Amino acid sequence: MAPQNLGTFCLLLLYLIGAVIAGRDFYKILGVPRSASIKDIKKAYRKLALQLHPDRNPDDPQAQEKFQDLGAAYEVLSDSEKRKQYDTYGEEGLKDGHQSSHGDIFSHFFGDFGFMFGGTPRQQDRNIPRGSDIIVDLEVTLEEVYAGNFVEVVRNKPVARQAPGKRKCNCRQEMRTTQLGPGRFQMTQEVVCDECPNVKLVNEERTLEVEIEPGVRDGMEYPFIGEGEPHVDGEPGDLRFRIKVVKHPIFERRGDDLYTNVTISLVESLVGFDMDITHLDGHKVHISRDKITRPGAKLWKKGEGLPNFDNNNIKGSLIITFDVDFPKEQLTEEAREGEGLLKDVYTCAREREERIVLGVPVRVWRCHVRVKVDQGGHAQVGAPELDTGLNGQHHEDARTDRTGSTDEQQQQKAAESV
Repeated sequence: MAPQNLGTFCLLLLYLIGAVIAGRDFYKILGVPRSASIKDIKKAYRKLALQLHPDRNPDDPQAQEKFQDLGAAYEVLSDSEKRKQYDTYGEEGLKDGHQSSHGDIFSHFFGDFGFMFGGTPRQQDRNIPRGSDIIVDLEVTLEEVYAGNFVEVVRNKPVARQAPGKRKCNCRQEMRTTQLGPGRFQMTQEVVCDECPNVKLVNEERTLEVEIEPGVRDGMEYPFIGEGEPHVDGEPGDLRFRIKVVKHPIFERRGDDLYTNVTISLVESLVGFDMDITHLDGHKVHISRDKITRPGAKLWKKGEGLPNFDNNNIKGSLIITFDVDFPKEQLTEEAREGEGLLKDVYTCAREREERIVLGVPVRVWRCHVRVKVDQGGHAQVGAPELDTGLNGQHHEDARTDRTGSTDEQQQQKAAESV
């Protein structure tokens, strides 16, 4: 190898050795500054854990590695003692205080580049035993889905602690060769175990904070690395909280849209209404209508639905379906008289609609409905008053006057026009 090429190779090798000594930059992995608070670290971890989860990135071959790096970074920086040790000595200083020798570092690199020196590549054994994952359903309300929330979960977690005595560990199958005589050998397979310090499982109370992000979808999972079942010879599994949205008594979720039903009276369905709907976070959504409202009619309020999970600035729609409360008892004689007036109102409104749709340049009927409310709160519908207007002008289908007042001049004018 030429001296110039050898010098370049040595510089590259020293750079790689320095990278191993320094280890991974956990702050960079989490995307937080070195002065970040524990709350900022938790928030960054929750957000990245959802983005980098292998289930959400099936086409990324490095998804599993990125997710493991994220878990390692959070495990260290969320622990004050480990974080202090990491800030002082780097990732190598976390390995039980063990300082890797230069021989180990060279062995690590030459194990991969050994073919350049007549050796063979050597792969590290990454088959570390791992505890089982735990999946827990976490019930959240639709109000929490709309506005977001932080939920604290207290659980008893089994943790491995040192105990007196020794135990067998890292058991594996090995081939053993036995000489039976001159030129005769026998190969047998047997289980070989190491001797390790004894451990016991102790339940410890843990408080976990789960961030419910606005727009979270039913069935999504929030992972907590290393909070699953322990493994005495390896690493603990993960704990995953699976979101389960509780059914709401008023609103129904369909994607990012919200659906609800509003019941109006028979009079309101004919002459119109004006009301407010209380939303999930308490703000009022105003709705009004001065036209005939048929049972099953729908009203869309854009931007009043749930926030989109990927972009909270985008919101769905609120779709309101109207139900009409018809009388459940047989009509009285007085009500039957009013029934004829209501038919006149409907006929007048329908006549106007037909003439507008046809587009014929003739007079268009306009209906004025007088509604008088007595002291008992009962509405009395008066006879419809007819007025005319030229085709092309905008007129209301129905108008209400809850004061019960009359306009004699307008009535006379309407009669003369007819």
